[in-house]
Amino acid sequence: MKRVFLIVLDSVGIGALPDAAEFGDAGTNTLLSASRYEEFDLPNLASLGLGLIEGVTCVKGEYDGHSDYGRMAEMSRGKDTTVGHWELAGLVSERALPTYPNGFPEELIAEFSRRIGRGVLCNKTYSGTEVIRDYGEEHIRTGKVIVYTSADSVFQIAAHEDVVPLEELYDICITARKMLTGEHAVGRVIARPFIGEHPFIRSAGRHDYSLEPTGTTVLDRLKDAGLDVIGVGKISDIFAGRGITESFPDKGNDACMARTMELCDRDFHGLCFVNLVDFDMVYGHRRDSEGYGKAICEFDSWLGKFLPKLGDDDALIITADHGCDPGYTESTDHTREYVPYLCYNKNLNGQNIGTKPSFTFVADEVLRLLETE
Repeated sequence: MKRVFLIVLDSVGIGALPDAAEFGDAGTNTLLSASRYEEFDLPNLASLGLGLIEGVTCVKGEYDGHSDYGRMAEMSRGKDTTVGHWELAGLVSERALPTYPNGFPEELIAEFSRRIGRGVLCNKTYSGTEVIRDYGEEHIRTGKVIVYTSADSVFQIAAHEDVVPLEELYDICITARKMLTGEHAVGRVIARPFIGEHPFIRSAGRHDYSLEPTGTTVLDRLKDAGLDVIGVGKISDIFAGRGITESFPDKGNDACMARTMELCDRDFHGLCFVNLVDFDMVYGHRRDSEGYGKAICEFDSWLGKFLPKLGDDDALIITADHGCDPGYTESTDHTREYVPYLCYNKNLNGQNIGTKPSFTFVADEVLRLLETE
Protein backbone atom coordinates (compact mmCIF):
# COMPACT_ATOMS: atom_id res chain seq x y z
CA MET A 1 0.00 0.00 0.00
CA LYS A 2 1.08 3.55 -0.65
CA ARG A 3 -1.31 5.30 1.75
CA VAL A 4 -3.07 4.31 4.96
CA PHE A 5 -5.83 6.47 6.41
CA LEU A 6 -6.25 5.72 10.11
CA ILE A 7 -9.39 7.32 11.56
CA VAL A 8 -10.02 7.23 15.31
CA LEU A 9 -13.66 7.72 16.25
CA ASP A 10 -12.79 9.21 19.63
CA SER A 11 -14.58 7.21 22.36
CA VAL A 12 -16.75 5.00 20.13
CA GLY A 13 -16.43 1.89 22.28
CA ILE A 14 -18.47 -1.25 21.55
CA GLY A 15 -18.94 -2.92 24.93
CA ALA A 16 -17.36 -3.29 28.36
CA LEU A 17 -14.02 -5.06 28.67
CA PRO A 18 -13.78 -8.03 31.08
CA ASP A 19 -11.97 -5.80 33.60
CA ALA A 20 -14.37 -2.87 33.22
CA ALA A 21 -15.72 -3.30 36.75
CA GLU A 22 -12.25 -2.49 38.12
CA PHE A 23 -12.63 0.92 36.47
CA GLY A 24 -16.25 1.39 37.59
CA ASP A 25 -17.56 0.73 34.09
CA ALA A 26 -19.36 -2.62 34.23
CA GLY A 27 -22.06 -2.98 31.57
CA THR A 28 -21.09 0.05 29.49
CA ASN A 29 -21.56 0.11 25.73
CA THR A 30 -21.09 3.43 23.95
CA LEU A 31 -22.31 2.37 20.51
CA LEU A 32 -25.41 0.70 21.91
CA SER A 33 -26.35 3.82 23.88
CA ALA A 34 -25.78 6.00 20.80
CA SER A 35 -28.15 3.76 18.84
CA ARG A 36 -31.04 5.23 20.84
CA TYR A 37 -31.02 8.05 18.30
CA GLU A 38 -34.32 7.66 16.47
CA GLU A 39 -32.80 7.79 12.97
CA PHE A 40 -29.76 5.64 13.81
CA ASP A 41 -28.58 3.97 10.58
CA LEU A 42 -25.01 3.16 9.58
CA PRO A 43 -25.12 1.55 6.12
CA ASN A 44 -21.53 2.39 5.20
CA LEU A 45 -20.00 1.20 8.46
CA ALA A 46 -22.18 -1.90 8.13
CA SER A 47 -20.70 -2.49 4.67
CA LEU A 48 -17.26 -2.61 6.34
CA GLY A 49 -18.47 -5.24 8.81
CA LEU A 50 -19.24 -3.21 11.94
CA GLY A 51 -22.49 -5.10 12.51
CA LEU A 52 -20.69 -8.45 12.30
CA ILE A 53 -18.25 -7.75 15.15
CA GLU A 54 -18.82 -9.85 18.26
CA GLY A 55 -21.07 -8.03 20.71
CA VAL A 56 -22.39 -5.45 18.20
CA THR A 57 -26.15 -5.90 17.93
CA CYS A 58 -27.36 -2.45 16.94
CA VAL A 59 -25.90 -2.10 13.42
CA LYS A 60 -27.81 -3.53 10.48
CA GLY A 61 -26.79 -3.60 6.85
CA GLU A 62 -25.04 -5.62 4.17
CA TYR A 63 -21.33 -6.43 4.44
CA ASP A 64 -19.50 -5.88 1.13
CA GLY A 65 -16.65 -8.34 1.75
CA HIS A 66 -13.74 -5.92 1.29
CA SER A 67 -12.88 -5.26 4.95
CA ASP A 68 -11.33 -7.10 7.83
CA TYR A 69 -13.44 -6.59 10.94
CA GLY A 70 -13.19 -7.38 14.63
CA ARG A 71 -12.57 -5.83 18.00
CA MET A 72 -9.60 -5.03 20.22
CA ALA A 73 -9.11 -5.00 23.99
CA GLU A 74 -6.96 -2.40 25.72
CA MET A 75 -3.84 -3.80 27.35
CA SER A 76 -2.70 -0.51 28.92
CA ARG A 77 -3.81 0.38 32.42
CA GLY A 78 -6.03 3.25 31.50
CA LYS A 79 -9.00 4.44 29.51
CA ASP A 80 -8.04 7.87 28.28
CA THR A 81 -7.04 9.51 25.03
CA THR A 82 -3.31 9.49 25.61
CA VAL A 83 -2.82 5.84 26.55
CA GLY A 84 -5.41 4.75 23.99
CA HIS A 85 -3.68 6.49 21.09
CA TRP A 86 -0.24 5.46 22.27
CA GLU A 87 -1.36 1.83 22.31
CA LEU A 88 -2.88 2.17 18.83
CA ALA A 89 0.58 3.40 17.81
CA GLY A 90 2.27 0.37 19.36
CA LEU A 91 3.13 1.57 22.87
CA VAL A 92 1.53 -0.20 25.84
CA SER A 93 1.43 1.76 29.12
CA GLU A 94 1.97 -0.87 31.79
CA ARG A 95 1.57 1.65 34.59
CA ALA A 96 -1.42 3.94 34.74
CA LEU A 97 -0.74 7.64 34.34
CA PRO A 98 -1.39 9.52 37.61
CA THR A 99 -4.89 10.71 38.40
CA TYR A 100 -6.09 13.05 41.13
CA PRO A 101 -9.66 12.30 42.29
CA ASN A 102 -9.18 14.62 45.28
CA GLY A 103 -7.37 17.38 43.41
CA PHE A 104 -3.66 18.07 43.07
CA PRO A 105 -1.35 18.31 46.10
CA GLU A 106 -1.44 21.75 47.72
CA GLU A 107 2.34 22.15 47.46
CA LEU A 108 2.16 21.51 43.72
CA ILE A 109 -0.62 24.07 43.26
CA ALA A 110 1.24 26.62 45.40
CA GLU A 111 4.40 26.27 43.28
CA PHE A 112 2.36 26.47 40.07
CA SER A 113 0.65 29.66 41.32
CA ARG A 114 4.01 31.19 42.22
CA ARG A 115 5.47 30.45 38.80
CA ILE A 116 2.54 31.89 36.81
CA GLY A 117 1.96 34.90 39.06
CA ARG A 118 -1.75 34.19 39.48
CA GLY A 119 -3.90 32.51 42.08
CA VAL A 120 -5.75 29.24 41.54
CA LEU A 121 -9.43 28.37 41.91
CA CYS A 122 -11.19 24.99 42.28
CA ASN A 123 -8.50 22.25 42.18
CA LYS A 124 -11.14 19.50 42.12
CA THR A 125 -12.51 16.84 39.81
CA TYR A 126 -15.10 18.66 37.71
CA SER A 127 -17.06 18.72 34.48
CA GLY A 128 -15.59 21.26 32.07
CA THR A 129 -18.89 23.00 31.42
CA GLU A 130 -19.90 23.02 35.08
CA VAL A 131 -16.57 24.34 36.34
CA ILE A 132 -16.86 27.56 34.32
CA ARG A 133 -20.47 27.90 35.41
CA ASP A 134 -19.50 27.62 39.08
CA TYR A 135 -16.15 29.45 39.07
CA GLY A 136 -16.27 31.69 36.00
CA GLU A 137 -17.50 34.85 37.69
CA GLU A 138 -15.01 34.55 40.57
CA HIS A 139 -12.26 34.03 38.00
CA ILE A 140 -13.25 37.26 36.24
CA ARG A 141 -13.31 39.18 39.55
CA THR A 142 -10.00 37.88 40.84
CA GLY A 143 -7.94 36.94 37.77
CA LYS A 144 -7.21 33.56 39.32
CA VAL A 145 -7.09 30.66 36.86
CA ILE A 146 -9.40 27.67 37.24
CA VAL A 147 -7.55 24.38 37.64
CA TYR A 148 -9.47 21.11 37.57
CA THR A 149 -9.12 17.47 36.60
CA SER A 150 -11.24 14.41 35.81
CA ALA A 151 -10.98 10.65 36.05
CA ASP A 152 -8.34 10.94 33.31
CA SER A 153 -4.72 11.91 33.80
CA VAL A 154 -5.22 15.59 33.00
CA PHE A 155 -4.35 19.00 34.46
CA GLN A 156 -6.91 21.38 32.94
CA ILE A 157 -6.66 25.16 33.10
CA ALA A 158 -9.70 27.28 32.29
CA ALA A 159 -9.64 31.05 31.82
CA HIS A 160 -11.80 33.69 30.17
CA GLU A 161 -10.15 35.05 27.05
CA ASP A 162 -10.81 38.66 28.18
CA VAL A 163 -9.04 38.02 31.50
CA VAL A 164 -6.21 35.75 30.37
CA PRO A 165 -5.42 36.18 26.66
CA LEU A 166 -4.88 32.94 24.76
CA GLU A 167 -1.12 33.35 24.42
CA GLU A 168 -0.78 33.85 28.17
CA LEU A 169 -2.98 30.82 28.83
CA TYR A 170 -0.80 28.75 26.53
CA ASP A 171 2.34 29.97 28.33
CA ILE A 172 0.71 29.02 31.64
CA CYS A 173 0.05 25.53 30.27
CA ILE A 174 3.66 25.20 29.13
CA THR A 175 4.75 26.13 32.66
CA ALA A 176 2.47 23.43 34.06
CA ARG A 177 3.73 20.88 31.53
CA LYS A 178 7.35 21.52 32.58
CA MET A 179 6.39 21.09 36.24
CA LEU A 180 4.37 17.91 35.84
CA THR A 181 7.10 15.30 35.59
CA GLY A 182 8.15 12.24 37.58
CA GLU A 183 5.37 11.06 39.88
CA HIS A 184 3.14 13.89 38.62
CA ALA A 185 3.69 13.24 34.89
CA VAL A 186 0.05 13.56 33.83
CA GLY A 187 -0.91 12.53 30.32
CA ARG A 188 -2.11 15.96 29.25
CA VAL A 189 -2.16 19.59 30.31
CA ILE A 190 -5.14 21.18 28.59
CA ALA A 191 -5.87 24.86 27.93
CA ARG A 192 -9.63 25.40 28.29
CA PRO A 193 -10.44 29.00 27.31
CA PHE A 194 -13.99 30.32 27.53
CA ILE A 195 -15.85 33.45 26.41
CA GLY A 196 -19.00 35.49 26.90
CA GLU A 197 -21.02 36.26 30.00
CA HIS A 198 -22.66 33.87 32.42
CA PRO A 199 -23.61 31.24 31.29
CA PHE A 200 -20.15 31.09 29.70
CA ILE A 201 -19.24 28.94 26.72
CA ARG A 202 -15.97 27.24 25.92
CA SER A 203 -14.18 28.70 22.92
CA ALA A 204 -12.31 26.97 20.09
CA GLY A 205 -8.90 27.82 21.56
CA ARG A 206 -8.40 24.52 23.38
CA HIS A 207 -4.85 23.21 23.18
CA ASP A 208 -3.40 19.99 24.60
CA TYR A 209 0.15 19.65 25.90
CA SER A 210 0.81 15.93 26.06
CA LEU A 211 3.43 13.93 27.80
CA GLU A 212 5.96 12.78 25.23
CA PRO A 213 5.55 9.06 24.43
CA THR A 214 7.68 6.92 26.72
CA GLY A 215 8.88 4.64 23.92
CA THR A 216 9.06 4.22 20.16
CA THR A 217 5.76 4.43 18.27
CA VAL A 218 4.74 3.49 14.75
CA LEU A 219 4.86 7.20 13.94
CA ASP A 220 8.55 7.33 14.82
CA ARG A 221 9.25 4.25 12.71
CA LEU A 222 7.42 5.58 9.67
CA LYS A 223 9.08 8.98 9.89
CA ASP A 224 12.51 7.38 10.31
CA ALA A 225 11.80 5.31 7.19
CA GLY A 226 11.23 8.51 5.22
CA LEU A 227 7.46 8.17 4.94
CA ASP A 228 4.86 10.87 5.45
CA VAL A 229 3.05 10.96 8.81
CA ILE A 230 0.20 13.46 8.59
CA GLY A 231 -1.77 14.27 11.74
CA VAL A 232 -5.31 15.67 11.56
CA GLY A 233 -7.11 17.12 14.58
CA LYS A 234 -5.38 16.62 17.92
CA ILE A 235 -3.04 13.83 16.78
CA SER A 236 0.10 15.98 16.94
CA ASP A 237 -0.89 17.18 20.42
CA ILE A 238 -1.40 13.60 21.66
CA PHE A 239 2.09 12.58 20.57
CA ALA A 240 3.74 15.87 21.61
CA GLY A 241 4.57 16.41 17.93
CA ARG A 242 6.85 13.37 17.83
CA GLY A 243 6.86 11.29 14.67
CA ILE A 244 4.68 13.80 12.81
CA THR A 245 5.87 15.21 9.49
CA GLU A 246 2.87 17.49 8.91
CA SER A 247 0.00 18.57 11.16
CA PHE A 248 -3.46 19.99 10.49
CA PRO A 249 -4.83 20.82 13.98
CA ASP A 250 -8.41 21.32 12.80
CA LYS A 251 -11.15 21.56 15.43
CA GLY A 252 -14.23 19.35 15.44
CA ASN A 253 -15.49 16.46 13.35
CA ASP A 254 -16.69 18.47 10.36
CA ALA A 255 -13.39 20.28 9.88
CA CYS A 256 -11.35 17.09 10.34
CA MET A 257 -13.50 15.11 7.93
CA ALA A 258 -13.23 17.89 5.36
CA ARG A 259 -9.44 17.94 5.79
CA THR A 260 -9.24 14.16 5.37
CA MET A 261 -11.29 14.36 2.18
CA GLU A 262 -8.91 17.06 0.93
CA LEU A 263 -5.83 14.98 1.79
CA CYS A 264 -7.28 12.04 -0.10
CA ASP A 265 -6.84 14.12 -3.26
CA ARG A 266 -3.19 14.72 -2.43
CA ASP A 267 -0.27 12.52 -3.40
CA PHE A 268 1.64 11.26 -0.36
CA HIS A 269 3.29 8.06 0.80
CA GLY A 270 2.63 6.99 4.35
CA LEU A 271 0.05 7.48 7.07
CA CYS A 272 -2.76 10.00 7.50
CA PHE A 273 -3.77 9.72 11.18
CA VAL A 274 -7.10 11.39 12.04
CA ASN A 275 -8.88 11.99 15.36
CA LEU A 276 -12.58 12.87 15.39
CA VAL A 277 -13.01 14.37 18.84
CA ASP A 278 -16.64 15.48 18.92
CA PHE A 279 -18.03 12.05 19.80
CA ASP A 280 -16.14 12.24 23.08
CA MET A 281 -15.92 15.93 23.87
CA VAL A 282 -19.31 17.17 22.71
CA TYR A 283 -21.57 14.17 23.26
CA GLY A 284 -19.97 11.44 25.39
CA HIS A 285 -18.90 13.48 28.39
CA ARG A 286 -22.18 15.40 28.27
CA ARG A 287 -24.07 12.09 28.23
CA ASP A 288 -26.04 13.06 25.13
CA SER A 289 -27.05 9.76 23.52
CA GLU A 290 -29.19 11.44 20.89
CA GLY A 291 -26.43 13.81 19.80
CA TYR A 292 -23.88 11.00 19.87
CA GLY A 293 -25.98 8.81 17.61
CA LYS A 294 -26.62 11.65 15.20
CA ALA A 295 -22.88 12.39 15.02
CA ILE A 296 -22.07 8.77 14.15
CA CYS A 297 -24.72 8.85 11.42
CA GLU A 298 -23.13 12.04 10.05
CA PHE A 299 -19.75 10.30 9.95
CA ASP A 300 -21.32 7.34 8.18
CA SER A 301 -22.78 9.66 5.56
CA TRP A 302 -19.35 11.25 5.05
CA LEU A 303 -17.81 7.79 4.81
CA GLY A 304 -20.14 6.99 1.91
CA LYS A 305 -18.48 9.82 -0.03
CA PHE A 306 -14.94 8.99 1.10
CA LEU A 307 -14.81 5.29 0.28
CA PRO A 308 -15.23 5.72 -3.52
CA LYS A 309 -12.22 8.08 -3.54
CA LEU A 310 -9.83 5.39 -2.26
CA GLY A 311 -7.59 3.74 -4.84
CA ASP A 312 -6.07 0.29 -5.19
CA ASP A 313 -3.03 1.33 -3.12
CA ASP A 314 -5.06 2.90 -0.31
CA ALA A 315 -6.17 1.28 2.94
CA LEU A 316 -8.62 2.71 5.48
CA ILE A 317 -8.56 1.68 9.14
CA ILE A 318 -11.38 2.82 11.44
CA THR A 319 -11.12 2.30 15.18
CA ALA A 320 -11.48 4.06 18.56
CA ASP A 321 -9.34 4.79 21.61
CA HIS A 322 -11.72 4.01 24.53
CA GLY A 323 -15.40 4.40 25.35
CA CYS A 324 -17.47 7.27 26.73
CA ASP A 325 -20.91 5.76 27.11
CA PRO A 326 -23.51 8.55 26.80
CA GLY A 327 -26.08 6.35 28.50
CA TYR A 328 -23.96 5.64 31.58
CA THR A 329 -25.19 7.76 34.50
CA GLU A 330 -22.72 6.72 37.21
CA SER A 331 -20.15 9.25 35.96
CA THR A 332 -19.36 11.53 33.01
CA ASP A 333 -15.94 9.99 32.45
CA HIS A 334 -14.49 7.69 29.80
CA THR A 335 -15.51 4.02 29.93
CA ARG A 336 -13.27 0.97 29.54
CA GLU A 337 -14.52 -0.84 26.46
CA TYR A 338 -13.57 -2.90 23.45
CA VAL A 339 -13.02 -0.81 20.32
CA PRO A 340 -13.86 -1.74 16.72
CA TYR A 341 -11.32 -2.60 14.07
CA LEU A 342 -12.30 -2.13 10.43
CA CYS A 343 -9.72 -2.26 7.64
CA TYR A 344 -10.85 -1.62 4.06
CA ASN A 345 -9.18 -1.96 0.69
CA LYS A 346 -11.23 -2.30 -2.48
CA ASN A 347 -9.35 -5.47 -3.49
CA LEU A 348 -9.28 -7.11 -0.06
CA ASN A 349 -10.99 -10.42 0.64
CA GLY A 350 -12.11 -9.46 4.10
CA GLN A 351 -12.29 -11.67 7.16
CA ASN A 352 -13.32 -11.71 10.79
CA ILE A 353 -10.16 -11.15 12.87
CA GLY A 354 -12.02 -11.95 16.10
CA THR A 355 -10.82 -10.28 19.30
CA LYS A 356 -7.26 -8.99 19.52
CA PRO A 357 -5.70 -8.64 23.00
CA SER A 358 -4.22 -5.18 22.38
CA PHE A 359 -4.75 -2.02 20.35
CA THR A 360 -1.14 -2.50 19.17
CA PHE A 361 -2.63 -4.68 16.43
CA VAL A 362 -3.28 -1.40 14.58
CA ALA A 363 0.39 -0.39 14.63
CA ASP A 364 1.40 -3.82 13.38
CA GLU A 365 -1.11 -3.63 10.53
CA VAL A 366 -0.03 -0.12 9.52
CA LEU A 367 3.58 -1.31 9.26
CA ARG A 368 2.53 -4.39 7.31
CA LEU A 369 0.33 -2.44 4.91
CA LEU A 370 3.07 0.12 4.24
CA GLU A 371 5.63 -2.70 3.95
CA THR A 372 7.93 -1.27 6.63
CA GLU A 373 7.99 -4.23 9.03
